[in-house]
Amino acid sequence: MAHMTMIEAIRDAHDIAMGRDERVVVFGEDVGFFGGVFRCTAGLQKKYGATRCFDTPISELGIVGTAIGMAANDIRPVVEIQFADYMYPAYDQLVSEAARLRYRSAGEFTCPIVVRMPTGGGIFGAQTHSQSPEALFTHVAGLKTVVPSTPADAKGLLLAAIEDPDPVIFLEPKRIYNGPFDGHHDRPLVGWKKHELGDVPEGHAPVPLGKAALRAEGDDLTIVTYGTMVHVALGVVTDAGLSADVIDLRTLVPLDIDAVVASVKRTGRCLVLHEATLTSGFGAELAAQVQEACFYHLEAPIKRVAGWDTPYPHAGEWDYFPGPERLLRNIEVLLEA
Repeated sequence: MAHMTMIEAIRDAHDIAMGRDERVVVFGEDVGFFGGVFRCTAGLQKKYGATRCFDTPISELGIVGTAIGMAANDIRPVVEIQFADYMYPAYDQLVSEAARLRYRSAGEFTCPIVVRMPTGGGIFGAQTHSQSPEALFTHVAGLKTVVPSTPADAKGLLLAAIEDPDPVIFLEPKRIYNGPFDGHHDRPLVGWKKHELGDVPEGHAPVPLGKAALRAEGDDLTIVTYGTMVHVALGVVTDAGLSADVIDLRTLVPLDIDAVVASVKRTGRCLVLHEATLTSGFGAELAAQVQEACFYHLEAPIKRVAGWDTPYPHAGEWDYFPGPERLLRNIEVLLEA
């Protein structure tokens, strides 16, 4: 095991994948010489050359469109969109081309691309650098969607995504690049290298897509979450002395609904937590599936705790962010129901 930040773990996954398979290429805005806006690709161009790690024009549509063409010709592109907020010009390519290529060609072509994007808020990035658009991808048949919460999962899931034959959207919660965040913005940050979840397996260690992780165990309720919110949930459970299962989905599509259902049938109460806006967020899909599978086991209605239905504010960052106080209030209501 080695202690790494999430940035270093992602970089390590890139390095391992490129070393194992010469078809793997990395490109995007500033990912080559500069090493990416968050330095996730630092040193790759120097090691593998400018034909395998290179910079592109500022054109998200062009970046993803080029990757799709490469994938159809037996290349495995990993592209970086600097922020998830910038992906909208490329959305047509993802929905109409990448997600449909296997289906429309009757399996003659596949689209083994990975689209990496920093996502979420908590860094005062305001409305154009803080969005969590995961639900826009989970709605599209043919796309897989991944959201890691630890360095080990960031490395392992990225390796699995690169090796997957179909397009994978890889969303990296930027608030936890350097350390877990429990939602208390006024407390000092504990970096990954001093945290128990900062251990990362060395070498080629992929984590299978579609397998959730149980981060805490308890009897009174089930908290279903992913990304940054995993650490907010763990912080609240620990500080309040709660007995709760905390399920880290890790991948939204494919979804490990079996793990969620097994937990909810045991605890009888379910709370879904995510940073994205409430209306039509992925939590709505989770709540629907849990209700269908666990109706006769539920002791109270399923609760959702999420961001507000507004653009992500700059001045009101911590009013928007579904932090510990809001989560604890909703847990208390759920337990009293």
